[in-house]
Amino acid sequence: MNKGTNRRSMQASGAGRRKPLGWQLRLYVAGTTPKSVAAFANLKKICETHMGGKYRIEIIDLLRNPQLASGDQIVAVPTLVRRLPHPVKKIIGDLSNTERVLVGLDLKPAPLSRAASQA
Repeated sequence: MNKGTNRRSMQASGAGRRKPLGWQLRLYVAGTTPKSVAAFANLKKICETHMGGKYRIEIIDLLRNPQLASGDQIVAVPTLVRRLPHPVKKIIGDLSNTERVLVGLDLKPAPLSRAASQA
């Protein structure tokens, strides 16, 4: 992440090629803290592995633009906001728990609880 960038987009559709984007993600961070850097690295890995190149990540540094937190009602950082596909979803943390992130983004169904699987 670039410390001097307050809003930045990354499109994974390949240089010079335009593909419709299926996933629009915003990652809210507070500077280049270890958690913010880890969240971006974890998100990028998940996107490259599970979204088939149809995603856009927008990084919003709230140290530089704190007023941008109100638009998505951000109360903690890092926070990932899935803007598209609808509905909007939020995941707080460094995104290191891949299973939780996949479930939160609706890329994987939630595991059945033990009680539900025994019924």
